Amino acid sequence: MWNNFIKRYVCTASYEAAIKALHSLQSNSSYLKLAAKNNSQQSDFCKLFDTKQYLFRSGITVEKLDTLSVIHVAGTKGKGSTCAYTESILREHGFKTGFFSSPHLVNVRERIRIDGQPISKMHFTQNFWKIYKQLEDAKEYESDMPSYFKFLTILMFHLFLEEQVDVAIIEVGIGGLYDSTNIIRNPVCIGITSLRLDHTSLLGNTLEDIAYQKSGIFKSKTVAFSVPQLPGAMHVLEKRAIERNCKLRIIPSFDDYKWENVSPILQITNKVQQQNASLAIQMATEWILSKANKVPNVLRNSINNAVCKKYEENTEIIVSMDKIAVGLASCKWPGRMQILRSSVGDFFLDGAHTIESIECCISWFNDMSSKGKKLLIFNTSSGRDSTKLLRPLRSLHFYKAYFVPNTAGIKSLDDEMNSLSIDEQKIKCEMNSKIWGMNSIVLNNVFEVLEDIKKNLKQKDDCERNQILVTGSLHLIGAVLAIIDPNLTMKTQF
Repeated sequence: MWNNFIKRYVCTASYEAAIKALHSLQSNSSYLKLAAKNNSQQSDFCKLFDTKQYLFRSGITVEKLDTLSVIHVAGTKGKGSTCAYTESILREHGFKTGFFSSPHLVNVRERIRIDGQPISKMHFTQNFWKIYKQLEDAKEYESDMPSYFKFLTILMFHLFLEEQVDVAIIEVGIGGLYDSTNIIRNPVCIGITSLRLDHTSLLGNTLEDIAYQKSGIFKSKTVAFSVPQLPGAMHVLEKRAIERNCKLRIIPSFDDYKWENVSPILQITNKVQQQNASLAIQMATEWILSKANKVPNVLRNSINNAVCKKYEENTEIIVSMDKIAVGLASCKWPGRMQILRSSVGDFFLDGAHTIESIECCISWFNDMSSKGKKLLIFNTSSGRDSTKLLRPLRSLHFYKAYFVPNTAGIKSLDDEMNSLSIDEQKIKCEMNSKIWGMNSIVLNNVFEVLEDIKKNLKQKDDCERNQILVTGSLHLIGAVLAIIDPNLTMKTQF
């Protein structure tokens, strides 16, 4: 018993040191600022070369990486949701899954999941220090270490190979062409979610530029699935698919699927999520059918086959519409059009941070919210135009708007690391409050916001519950969840 206590203590201390060491590497926000100042094609090529070099130093060759069976997903909106749906469908079919996503909400271990669960503290800690030491020992100069996201990408590849997952569902970080994940050479299939303007300082100022960057993950002799896109973006995707000898297919409408004994329709009512679900169905089905030999094209193109049976080495390959439906309906992806019922009101959590996603968020909130005082909790990163994001939110007629940095305000290592840029965020919050005008308040952290809501707003009854919309940043969503649902159970005791 004493030995187990010592092991837990050592693991906890080592885990905390690992998190601090990880944050000492260049953060994603720092990378974006530097990239905006010094954006050149030569430096972009160096990013991928560096990733391959660091991967090799950590003990993995690109040939070893080729043994991973990968589904690779890029896009502006809905990447995470699409990957989560895909992972859930494949796990429901009995496959061992690995899932890499970003950003995390409450703790960094969420980014690397095995069979739907974030890796444990011990698993993270052991592998982190093993790789960190290998890279540190091989440094050629003082700052010769991968950035935060690049390090996590390398860690993810190690874990997925070690765990021998059947399939790795990998979400692109930023862009596609020069993203760290794009050292993958032979994915089974590729997904492109909805494309809009975002990260323009890094990816380009037009939708065509964005599409060019996202289609950078297209690979020869691979199938790429895309949601319907605006004409300019679709033209680029089609051209790039031809150039890269990649088959491009546009997904069908969610309404076209024929369900059997189980249907996910009641759980997925929003049109945006239905589109993401359709993309997930196509990718998951393509991956499963790739396990079979000589699958007829007519079968591959069908979306209405309830059960498709093929054989590979005497193993039955089955695609079941019932399992697809259960996978979609049971998928849990916090912080994206999520509703949590609490004692102080109903929380509507959506990390929308572009004009298009804010508009979708408003439509969802209008459809799902009920009678009661409407409250807004908002923040966004420093590089985004708050005026354009806040203007459409006015149509919801909030009783009060809270502007707060992306920090929970509770004692935890992850919140401590997230609080490093709080002064800069506070300035942005003051600006957002001035833009909003009356009935707005700036507070230091999410804990203060929730205390203010509890103190000042009394609910008459269940028919008039407070309707609390949290949006503008997934990091803000994470700060709220760190208090009301820290284990991401999709329920709250708050």
